[in-house]
Amino acid sequence: MICQAMSLILTDYSSGRLTVISTSTDGATCLERAAAEHPDVVLMDIAMPGIDGIETTRRLRALPDAPHVLMLTSLSPAGTVERAIEAGAEGFVSKTDAPGEIIRRVLGVCDGDPQFNPSSQRQLIADLNVSRPQSRRDEARALLDRLPEREREAVVLAAEGFTNAEIAQRMFISERTAKAHLSSAADKLDMGRVQMARLVERADLPMRP
Repeated sequence: MICQAMSLILTDYSSGRLTVISTSTDGATCLERAAAEHPDVVLMDIAMPGIDGIETTRRLRALPDAPHVLMLTSLSPAGTVERAIEAGAEGFVSKTDAPGEIIRRVLGVCDGDPQFNPSSQRQLIADLNVSRPQSRRDEARALLDRLPEREREAVVLAAEGFTNAEIAQRMFISERTAKAHLSSAADKLDMGRVQMARLVERADLPMRP
């Protein structure tokens, strides 16, 4: 039903500017027809039997004469927009968009202009807001993991507010060695003591026993 409806919209409302060359109801058929027919644009639903729309998009965009791909979706699951963009999608069309809007986006993507309707923009922003803190945490942990174990321990203790003398006492080393660990870590990270403390804060490390 969706294929029939979209075919009618694209044919009847485009005044001859668009031609629907075929429709598919599953990812495998879409890939076969795209390889044979070389469409300029594929309107891709996300929920399909077999290969889903995002994986189908990834495979379409790997074809030698790759078509543009617009996702035809209601944008339900979180992360949909981000995953589709990573797969090579260049925009989104809602099933509830007005016919003229759908046609405008199909023509626009042919000109190389990304086509993101307001709902897809809102979801992308929401997804980025969710993923950014985790990304920053993982980046901070990766930086700390580059340090030798004893230097990393000293940096974490310093971030918790311990003085050099207290760090030395807790690590069973001399205060001079504690200072050396912190200085070496600062050189490797190219950070001062306050910056290293912020790095530990962003890393959100598990509680030590």
